[in-house]
Amino acid sequence: MKRRFYSSGEFARKAKVSVRTVRYYDQVGLLSPTQHTDAGYRLYGDADFATLQQILALKFLGFSLEEIRRCLLTGPRHLPAVLAQQKAMLREKRAQLDTIVAAIERAESLLQSGQCSWDSIIRVIEVMQVEKKSDWVDTYFTPEQRQKMEELSQASYSEAARQKLAARSPQWTEEDQKRVDAQWGWVNAEIKRLMAAGADPAGPEAQSWAKVRSGLLHEFSQGDPEIEAGLRKWWQNFQALPDDQRPMQIPQPSKEELEFTQKAMSAYKQSTKDAS
Repeated sequence: MKRRFYSSGEFARKAKVSVRTVRYYDQVGLLSPTQHTDAGYRLYGDADFATLQQILALKFLGFSLEEIRRCLLTGPRHLPAVLAQQKAMLREKRAQLDTIVAAIERAESLLQSGQCSWDSIIRVIEVMQVEKKSDWVDTYFTPEQRQKMEELSQASYSEAARQKLAARSPQWTEEDQKRVDAQWGWVNAEIKRLMAAGADPAGPEAQSWAKVRSGLLHEFSQGDPEIEAGLRKWWQNFQALPDDQRPMQIPQPSKEELEFTQKAMSAYKQSTKDAS
């Protein structure tokens, strides 16, 4: 059967959105046309409807453009899988809201009976705070991705290390995650710049880079040998997974980047050892 393509206007009408919306999603890199005509006009295929539907659903759930982009990179591509993913996310959101509503109704019931105390009000606040903390994680990962990461964690970390990490997780905020993401983004970009410039791994610039990288690793492990060992095993297990089974997209370093990293980190560790 001949493959059907649609112009921007046809695609927008069929999808019940404006042409401006279609063009905007192309401009921000969320939904690029499958093809272009010789004159440069956008052409969209049937498969693009599933992507647009996912974008609109995630937007409805309150995701930012960057969060939507991350989901598109790591999430399912076929419509049945997309719908199943969105249904799971909505069910989890409904469960969170049900928990909060139940706590409020409990407080209301106690208030009506004249038994309301500060404890019942505090309970409502606690429930809302717990659900809010889990909300921001949900914007980064789907339930399926979180399940896969849990499986990776169980296969990589000792039970003692997992308990230590779990005890720290409630204090980890979305601001912490954004900060670390930005720092790792710089680390990944800076190594490419250093190598392109022919930098010496033991030189000042590379050692500044190694210091930041070492600090990020230490912030996660806090110097705990069990967590450090688990992190190394986690990375090995992650790399062993097929691309379509990985719960997130992490830039894979080249052989040359791995060699540069090893040399730079060895020099950094030696310099800190000499200074102590």
